Amino acid sequence: MSDTVSDQRARLREVARLFTRLGFTAFGGPAAHVAMMEDEVVVRRHWLDRQHFLDLVAAVNFVPGPNSTELAIHLGYIRAGLAGLITAGVCFITPAMLIILPLAYLYVRTGSLPQVSAALIGINGCVIAIIAAAAVRLAQTAITDVFSAVLLIASTVAGFWGNRFPGAQPELLILAGAALLGAIYYGRPRTTLPNFAALLLPLVYGELGRAASSRQLTSDLLRMGLLFLRVGATLFGSGYVLVSYLQSGLVDQYHWLTKKELLDAIAVGQVTPGPLLTTATFVGYVLGAQKFGGGVSGGIAGGVIATAAIFLPSFFFIALLGRVLPRIRRNPHAAGALRAMNAAVVALILVVCWRLAATAFLHDHRPQWLSIAVATISLVIILIWNVNSTWLILASALIGTVCR
Repeated sequence: MSDTVSDQRARLREVARLFTRLGFTAFGGPAAHVAMMEDEVVVRRHWLDRQHFLDLVAAVNFVPGPNSTELAIHLGYIRAGLAGLITAGVCFITPAMLIILPLAYLYVRTGSLPQVSAALIGINGCVIAIIAAAAVRLAQTAITDVFSAVLLIASTVAGFWGNRFPGAQPELLILAGAALLGAIYYGRPRTTLPNFAALLLPLVYGELGRAASSRQLTSDLLRMGLLFLRVGATLFGSGYVLVSYLQSGLVDQYHWLTKKELLDAIAVGQVTPGPLLTTATFVGYVLGAQKFGGGVSGGIAGGVIATAAIFLPSFFFIALLGRVLPRIRRNPHAAGALRAMNAAVVALILVVCWRLAATAFLHDHRPQWLSIAVATISLVIILIWNVNSTWLILASALIGTVCR
């Protein structure tokens, strides 16, 4: 028994160390987060094989909430059970919150954001290399036959085309289409299709919705917390959807923020490590300190409440998904759907990589040679020497700062 307890504690410490480090260094958005987690848990630590990892990436896209954070939570669950689930999520989210709170404090005091563009030039180039290397590794696992190769090509084309209509959540449509085709093609010996919605959507979803609509909260902080709880419980898709949610609630409905303040909050979420949804930390601080008149203490309380509220539903959703996913993978139709979705996941990662590269490598139609050089060197280092991405990001930030 003591050996079992000791082993569990060791696994929890391992989970805590890994996701705390990733929380401080995972720049670049969900695609970069997935790439870094794949490198850490598949390549370096062998917690699970690449096929299982791809299945997790595909599955979390159909659960409300921030996908990369939910992936971290699920990986913690696989490694150390329910305690690992909580530990991974808290350790991945908290670093970004600790970074954003001082930025929000400076924003309230000065009315502007600090400039970190030089370091980001190097970081952006490195992130593109990390995503590209992960896409190559994941493609080697996902593309196993002609059907998956055709799906990869079709999903890539659809991903570029869908970029014109971000409000339609093209990523979800592409993954759903791939899942349907995969269930039919790979599961064709069977005649009945599983009810994916019943398997993936927990009952707590409905309970959260009913609570949000029925409770009359008078406290500003509690009303704000309830708003972010609704966002976390119903958010699907990309960061564009998050912007729409926050615009509707914070600007249009409650008039708590101006459009400029919302754009500043989104910018902070994009340039800091960790999940984009830590934008809520910045918003919570600004509202608590400035709009609600709570000063620094009110700002900290607002930041913590907003962060906890927007991420809390993900812990419940992944706790349920962790129980049903093994059964989904054993069902031939569901396994076929996941197998096809894996090809679509690789395609979407490639699309994101291309879009990020187009932004980082060209500015006003002029090549950004520093970003191109950092990305090229980083890709070579990853593919040949497999250097840990954390050290590459730190080195790239330093190069960007020195050479700018």
